[in-house]
Amino acid sequence: MPLEIRLGDVVRLRKPHPCGGYEWQVVRLGADIGIVCQTCQHRVLLTRRDFEKRVKTFVRRGEMPANSGP
Repeated sequence: MPLEIRLGDVVRLRKPHPCGGYEWQVVRLGADIGIVCQTCQHRVLLTRRDFEKRVKTFVRRGEMPANSGP
């Protein structure tokens, strides 16, 4: 089952960034997931598969998208 990812999610990855930060914010969704390090603001694009493998836990969840249905 695919992981539910939302814009604005803050996730903790399994390994630290070279700056020492573990927490990343999701800023782009699609075939690739864009994330920004919360310590040094470095931006990275990961494939959805790589992102799902590296995520350890959700620190904070982003907003639920508004339903476009009736």
